[in-house]
Amino acid sequence: MITKRQLLAGAALAASAGLPVRSAVSRPGLIAAKDIAEAGLIYGLPIVMNYAVMYDFAIDKNSGQYKAPFNVLSNESGVFTYKDTAVITPNSDTPYSFVLLDLRAEPQVISVPAIERQRYYSVQFCDSNTYNFGYIGTRATGTEAGDYLVAGPDWNGATPSGVRQAFRSSTQFASAIFRTQLFDPADIDNVKKVQAGYRSQALSAYLKQPAPPPAPELAFPKITKDLAKKNFFEYLDFALQYAPAAPNETEIRAQLASIGVGPGKTFNFKDLPLKQKLEIAVGMKQGQRKVDAAVARAGTMVNGWNISGLFGDSAHYNGDWLSRAAAAQGGIYGNSPAEAMYPFGRSDVTGKALDGRNTYTITFPANGLPPVNAFWSVTMYDGKTQLLVKNPIDRYLINSPMLPNMKRNADGSLTLYISNKSPGTNRESNWLPAPAGPIYLVMRLYWPKENPPSILPPGQGTWRPPGVVPAAH
Repeated sequence: MITKRQLLAGAALAASAGLPVRSAVSRPGLIAAKDIAEAGLIYGLPIVMNYAVMYDFAIDKNSGQYKAPFNVLSNESGVFTYKDTAVITPNSDTPYSFVLLDLRAEPQVISVPAIERQRYYSVQFCDSNTYNFGYIGTRATGTEAGDYLVAGPDWNGATPSGVRQAFRSSTQFASAIFRTQLFDPADIDNVKKVQAGYRSQALSAYLKQPAPPPAPELAFPKITKDLAKKNFFEYLDFALQYAPAAPNETEIRAQLASIGVGPGKTFNFKDLPLKQKLEIAVGMKQGQRKVDAAVARAGTMVNGWNISGLFGDSAHYNGDWLSRAAAAQGGIYGNSPAEAMYPFGRSDVTGKALDGRNTYTITFPANGLPPVNAFWSVTMYDGKTQLLVKNPIDRYLINSPMLPNMKRNADGSLTLYISNKSPGTNRESNWLPAPAGPIYLVMRLYWPKENPPSILPPGQGTWRPPGVVPAAH
């Protein structure tokens, strides 16, 4: 869903910073400024990354990633193939719909149609702090039609009758990310019918009442990769205006305020003393190194698969800003573990890097398929680009809806064959074509079961994904 440019921008944000002009008396000392810059980078990285995505999706119509204005729903109904190169690790299981929410003037009402029980769908609400603050969907609310209210942090109205549930964002801007299960490429028209039933409207329109005064027009600061390098704290300062501080943010907000970061502050990096600029740059680089290290050590290795549960709501992080930053840099807007788990792998069971010029197998025991309430899949990506792989049978994944057409072994187990070349006509139903080079595999478990066998809790579950085994020659 997120472009390579956006993810790379997130990782590069710490190169340098723009900071506010403060008097010599009120500015922290050099060492204190460095430490605050380090803590501020870790705290602010997800917030600035989110701002960059929001700017591309809802503000800059020339971004190449523009979806629609705020509070207007857009649907992406295409089937991802190797020709789609704008998004890394594209999801070919669940086409997306989006609403970027501006909740300043009034809440929005998200409506969903009745959806057949066998078709999984979800609506993930993620605020500007990158907290997953709620879900609609098969797991969370069922498959009946319904209306749901999404309110900002300052709204004090009553939930109207007819609304099944109200969700509260911790920030004035948020995202609604819809995922609708696609059974196979021929199913796309059915997905489009479901998407046509999704709706977003202002609360006043829902109630057929006069709208409140509109929120003030904002001059959203333009953000690009280069500008993010220069003005990280300027973007953080802008975003924090619309993110009231939670009790566990008191300390970090006070530290940021001491260098002029916070609502109502202004910036002019060029007027800072050179020594302070250097200290700030050093602090931010130290913060970025800590984030990089946290990403590298995230998760638990199980049979060559990395299993982690980085994403969640505010309570999940509980003020652990480093974990929040690692989650965003690792793959912003990931689902919470109860909604989906994403084991990924680049090595076989012996620890050697996967390469499609070799042949591999993954064998699920007869009673050992991924334990899910919805569905599971294994998707093949090029190990270098993390894009889908061109192949002669136009197959980019194997998922549970394909099981009726797959061959089982005599003992009831299921073997997947992974290679660049066909494993033979009698095995092609179970073939996941690979590139002629490095491989990156992602297993997706939607609505994982909670009772054993289960992949939950992440890295400690009783179900362990089977390893990728080199084929005997």
